[in-house]
Order: sequence, then structure tokens, then C-alpha cells
Amino acid sequence: MKLDGVVGFPPAYAERYRARGYWRDRPLISHYEEAFARWPDRTALVDDEESVTYAELAERSERVARVLLDLGLRPRDRVIVQLPNTARFVSFFLALQHLGAIPIMALPSHRYREVEQFARLSGAVALASPHRAKDVDFTSVYRRVGDLHPDLRLHVVDTRPDEEAPPGAVGLRELHRREPRSTAGDLARARASIDPEDPAVLQLSGGTTGIPKLIPRSHNDYAFNSELAVSVCDVREGDVLLDILPVSHNLPLACPGLQGFLFRGATVALSASTRADSVFTRIARDAVTHLHVVPALLIKLINDPGAEKAGLGTVRVIQSGGQRLQPETRLRAERVFASATVQENFGMAEGLLMFVRLDDPDEVRLETVGRPVCPDDEVRLVDENGDDVPDGETGELWARGPYTLRGYYQAPEHNARAFSPDGFYMSGDLMWRHPSGNYVVAGRTKDLINRGGEKISAEEVENLILTHPAVQNVACVPVEDPVLGERMCACVVLRDGSDLDLPGLVDHLTLFELARHKLPERLRVFGSLPLSPVGKVSKKALVEQLREA
Repeated sequence: MKLDGVVGFPPAYAERYRARGYWRDRPLISHYEEAFARWPDRTALVDDEESVTYAELAERSERVARVLLDLGLRPRDRVIVQLPNTARFVSFFLALQHLGAIPIMALPSHRYREVEQFARLSGAVALASPHRAKDVDFTSVYRRVGDLHPDLRLHVVDTRPDEEAPPGAVGLRELHRREPRSTAGDLARARASIDPEDPAVLQLSGGTTGIPKLIPRSHNDYAFNSELAVSVCDVREGDVLLDILPVSHNLPLACPGLQGFLFRGATVALSASTRADSVFTRIARDAVTHLHVVPALLIKLINDPGAEKAGLGTVRVIQSGGQRLQPETRLRAERVFASATVQENFGMAEGLLMFVRLDDPDEVRLETVGRPVCPDDEVRLVDENGDDVPDGETGELWARGPYTLRGYYQAPEHNARAFSPDGFYMSGDLMWRHPSGNYVVAGRTKDLINRGGEKISAEEVENLILTHPAVQNVACVPVEDPVLGERMCACVVLRDGSDLDLPGLVDHLTLFELARHKLPERLRVFGSLPLSPVGKVSKKALVEQLREA
């Protein structure tokens, strides 16, 4: 029986995906174990503290899994994971896969507001987090969320080498040192209960509402996802991926990311720093061949004064996702990284992946975001009536396939709006089909701001702004930015006699303890907001007014 709240694939489709070899009905960890057995002496991971072989990663992840059994974690337990890019992240993630617990792939930048929402939606029993950040003590976050959600009973804390875990928490470093009481047989019995159609991970949606949605990615589909992605990215023996984007994200984790590279016996270098000098140092030190970026990061790197002298010639593939990359940026990146090809992809945590192929003609690479990676990826571009549009015309992307979800976790009402009756995911992305067969992004229908690849719900922030006593009405819209692509502008109507500036608005929103990338970076005061013919605020008109201004 599947986990309650998970929407399964219709039996006829599941049967087809098995028959065609896409689904192998094995736990996700078994794919890693093949790599552990095949390449035990190769370097699997390198971070700022250590280098770890495949054999060492196998031993560590199993040890941590057995310790987690000692601590009461069980198959299907949900665990909020918001750890930085280190080798400890990887062994902890794999430990959860060993025992069939389900990680919720949060980010270190998330704060109390997001963690509480994840716990409420999932019934999580554990949180794995940093000890503290500049603006937050995660021990306090854990206690406050636990007061509201008593199922949350375990806090795993990633500390510095010279720190002890706070009282009541378990240190992530200690988990790696502790001798487990549970045996290998105990772990095998736990693992035997894994249903390959259950979620291996719960990824996060960039949804338009104030409540996040959890994306169930099954053991079957998530392994296939990475096998597909790595097959089109020219990964060879001895290659090294540098993961500097938060590795919980779908791209650096599994597209092909950490997962795809380990499946191929390659090395993954991990760093939480996106400073140009740090990235260049790691590229040179680790002989990096592949790099995952979002456009904002790539723009920062190629415009750094040290880029031309940094010795970046080992990099062969720069994979860019999260938002459209301008052709000029790609061309400059390929001049700075003299041996590299910039490979754009369009992907979603919900499933569907499109990649530009490395041998596509230059004009196709520069103009498109690629094409699907699986023959059974079903793609439709439809008009407002749900009818398919002709090639060359813009329509909303609908997707269905062997690794694209059939429903968000525990969200039946939203699923009724987000999926067609025949199971297509209605993405809200606007595209048109290029004569090459690749696709071109033309915008979106969803109310999101895409800040450097992070999708921010306008509605979530608007609801919080409306709690400010000076604000009568608000609409949050994107404004163009040469580096991040978009930044958020809060367009407000103030109550009579009230005043508000951007620092005052940010101070107010900070009280809600939300991730800092969601805070508005522009503020415009209006006497009234423009309306559409049906009486709704016209965000299109607001964007045009801001552009003209």
C-alpha cells in the first residue's frame, strides 16, 4: 500500500514504464550501491574538509542509517533536510534512503515560516539543519515548530568542528562517529518495507500560493530522472562536478547532479560558497569538468576581474537552468571558460526535463532550452481552451511521462486545478516549438517572481505585506534585473495619512521569519492599482508602468 497522500500513476502507465525499462522497482539506494561496489577506491566526494571514496561513503551512510534506527527513525518517516553542501549532507541523505525515510529537500536559507509549513504539511518527525546562521538559531526554530507539531521529535544539527550540539539535539558529526546498536540485519528489515513507488524524496514546488506544495519523487522515477540527465551531459571516467548551488535543489541533486555523477562513478566536489575567487580556486584544485549554475551566478563569474587569469580550462560543460540564459551571456561564458560548452536545460522539480544537446547547431543552442530527454515524455502546448497550438505559436506547457508527478503530496484540491483530467501537469510555463524540435521559453502564466532561479510566490509575500498597518492594497510584480533576471517590486496603495519606505517594509516582513530571498527589493507607492476589464489588479499593466518609469 502506497503512502497516504501520494497520487500514484494509473496502472496502465506504470505497466508501460516497467515494460520499457524505465522503472526497475528497486529502492533508490540500490543504484548507489552498484556504484559503491563497482568503484570502491575512486573518489566520490570532495568538500572543504575532506575527500571520501566510494567505499567510505558506503560505510558511512550505512552506519548513519543504523544510528538513525537507534534514534527511532523508521521507513516512511518524513525528515526536513536543510543542510549545506558538504560530504556529511550526502551520507545523511543516503542514510535516509537506506532505511526508507523520506527527506523533504529544504534549503539552509529557509527560516521558521518555511520549516513550520513543511512540518505541518508532511507530519515530519525530524529536522536536520545548520546549528545557526547570521540571523537565526535553528535550535529555537526546532523548539517552536515542535511546540506546534509534537510529531517533530528529533533535531540533527550540523556544527562546526569546534562546536558541540546544543542540549536535546544530536550532532551530525556525532552521528558519523557513533557506534550503532542496530545491526545490518535490522537495517535490511527496514529496507525491505520500501515500496519503489513511494517517495524517495519530497521536493519543493515554486507554487503561486502562500502554502508550499511537496512534490513526491518515487524511487522508480527519481533514479530514472538522473540516468536520463547524465546520458546527455558528456560525463566521462575521471570527471568532476562542482556543486555550488544548494544541493537540495533538484538540478544539483539529480539533473544529473550529485546523483547522476555518482551513478557513473565520477567525483562530486561540494562547496557552499559562490564567491568567484572561491569557485575559481575549487575549479583549479579539483580539476572540475562540469559546473551547475543559474544565469545570475554565471554572469557574476564571467564578469569577475579574476576570471580571465583563473585557469578554467578543465571545465567542459556548464549546465545552466532555473531561468532563460541570454545568448550574449552564453557566448561570453564560452570565451572565458575556453574549453567549455554552455548547455541550457529547462527542468522542473515536478519532473519533465529538457536539455539542449551538446551537438545541436550553434543557433539552436543559443535560442532554445532543449527538448525532452525521454521518448515517453509527452509534451503539449495548449491555448486557454486546452487546445493544442500549431508549431511556432505560444502555448502553455502541459507534461506527462514516466518521471513527471501525477499529483502533489496531500493536496487534493490543488491537484484538481493543476492537472488535466487525463493526467497532464499544467505547468503554467509559456513556450513555443522551434523548427529544430527544441523549445523556446516565452514567459509564464503563474504569478511568480524568478529571482536568480528561486521562484517566489507573489501571493505569499502580498498576504504578509497586507498585515502592515500602513498598507491598504498591494501587488508584487517582477522588475527586470541584468544579473538576477528579476527582482521583486512591491506596488502598494497606502492608507490615508500613512507613510512607508522600503527599509520599513523589510523590517516588518522580517518579523514573519521567512527566507530572505523572498523580501521585496523595490517599493513603489501608487494612488490606486490598475485594474483589468474584470476588476482584478492588472499586474501586466503594473510591469509596463514600472518598465516605462
